[in-house]
This record gives sequence, C-alpha cells and structure tokens, in this order.
Amino acid sequence: MTTLEQGQQARITKPTARFMLAHPAHILAQGFGSGLSPIMPGTSGTLFAWLSFYVLSLRWPDIFTPMAWIWIIVVGFAIGVWACAITGKNMGVADHGSMVWDEIIAFWLVLLLVTPADFKTQCWAFVWFRFFDMVKPPPIGYFDRRFKGGFGVMFDDIVAAFFTLLVFALWQRF
Repeated sequence: MTTLEQGQQARITKPTARFMLAHPAHILAQGFGSGLSPIMPGTSGTLFAWLSFYVLSLRWPDIFTPMAWIWIIVVGFAIGVWACAITGKNMGVADHGSMVWDEIIAFWLVLLLVTPADFKTQCWAFVWFRFFDMVKPPPIGYFDRRFKGGFGVMFDDIVAAFFTLLVFALWQRF
C-alpha cells in the first residue's frame, strides 16, 4: 500500500497480484485473482463463481450440500463486508472494479436457488445477473448509491441476485 505525503490513501487504478497478496482481505475481495482481469473483472469474478460452484458441488457433493452453501453464502457475505471495506480503503476507491467477492457471493446464491438447472438455464442466470449488476436499474442503483463501505459493495449485488431470481420466478410462472 502506498500513501500520499499528506497521509491520504493513494488511489490504485490498476491493482496487481502483489497488491492482492499483501493482505488476506485483498485476496478474498479480489476473488482469488479473478478480479485482476484487465477486461470485465466483474464478469470474470462471476465466471469464477460459476466454475467454483460447479466444481465444488460436483467434486464434493457430500460436503457442498445446499445447506452448506447457505452457510457459505451467509458467512461469505459477512466476511466480504470486512474484506471489501479493507480493500476499498487500501485502494483509495470504495468499490473498485477489481473487487469481485460481491459478484461471487451473489452468483453463488443465484446458482443455489436455480439448481438443479441445465446449462442453458445457468447461462441465462449468468446473463441476467450480469445485466442487473452492470446496468443497476432501480432500485439496485439506489442501493448502490445509498449504502457505502463494505456493506454497500456486497449489498447491491445481493439485490441484483434477487432481481435475477425474480426474473426466473416470473419466467416459470408465465
């Protein structure tokens, strides 16, 4: 971490692996490196979430049960508030694009609630989640502007996950 002479945090515009490895909160907030992607880090983080959910659930189905995923998501959200607050502070940017733990936790929630689903359905879940996360239509944008710090970083993605699930509920209804 670098600081300015006045003691203010330097603004880090392009995070590096060195920065990520400097603190456990950075590793988590930056999605174990998936957030360091030079293009569309949020999408990279969401792809990491998808792949990790699939691999962990397939490889260790007795450990990564639906109830275990609920606990992972709840605890992951709480730890994510801490990790994103620290990483944002150390970067000098409250919600830097490289911080993707929020996408990971939120997309795990989406996958948990649409599973079992075929690949096509999971692709649509990915597309809808990314749409809501990037565009931030009301009220997601409101929550993004209203809540700051680690909680704000994490919460707007949970709202995006909710809207993704709402689309699926309406789609199945009609």
